[in-house]
Amino acid sequence: MRKYLKSVFGAKTPEVACIPAGQRVYAIGDIHGCLDQLNKLHQLIMDDAQDAFASDMSVTLIYVGDYIDRGPQSKGVIDCLLGDWPSEIHPVFLRGNHEATLLNFLEDSNVLNAWRNFGGVETLHSYGVDVSVLREADGFGTIQNQFKALLPSDHLQFYQNLQTTAMIGDYFFVHAGVRPGVSLDQQKEDDLLWIRDEFLESNKFHGKVIVHGHSPKEQPEIWPNRINVDTGAYLTGKLTCLVLEGEEKRCIESCKDIAI
Repeated sequence: MRKYLKSVFGAKTPEVACIPAGQRVYAIGDIHGCLDQLNKLHQLIMDDAQDAFASDMSVTLIYVGDYIDRGPQSKGVIDCLLGDWPSEIHPVFLRGNHEATLLNFLEDSNVLNAWRNFGGVETLHSYGVDVSVLREADGFGTIQNQFKALLPSDHLQFYQNLQTTAMIGDYFFVHAGVRPGVSLDQQKEDDLLWIRDEFLESNKFHGKVIVHGHSPKEQPEIWPNRINVDTGAYLTGKLTCLVLEGEEKRCIESCKDIAI
């Protein structure tokens, strides 16, 4: 059953954003090591896309970043994303601030001092790193060396090759958001990966409708100038996908099974 999203303003934007004819876009929110929800969401997307495949539509899956950290199965999530894709689907992987932090840690072990506070330990553990040495004198360096040895080469290439942004029709896809008042082609990567309040509190139109994650909410948000697809999967058990086709916007959600 399709679930339709309505603007929180109760009104359409001055110009209705549109995806070009013959295309359907699925935009997936922050995964954060939640492999079970990702697998369920992928199945829901495949079921949903059958009519698009039958009509030879172009189907694009855009992931807005933050595949790792916080949840228990970061390595499993990357293994899943590196798997075989149906020929009808074009996946696009964007970089989140958590992937940028992982790459920074590979260059500077001291990054772990901050990274461990927002999910880095969970990611390292998922790769088999012995994080028990964290408090030792050279714990950061020891963990960095372990991680370099255990990190598969295809995972490293995945992290290194992530795109920063994507654009389709009237939509601009990015992890965190954009700096208001700065043209989209002049944005700084630090803002694209980390910005929060200045972007979230702005009612300015940025030239495109911005589809983003990074700032978890219990429900996806639709505003005239932006759409937030991060529903905090590691906290809520709910991973969200926004579906865009023509002028239509709707939502597919995968929720964690809860034992009663």
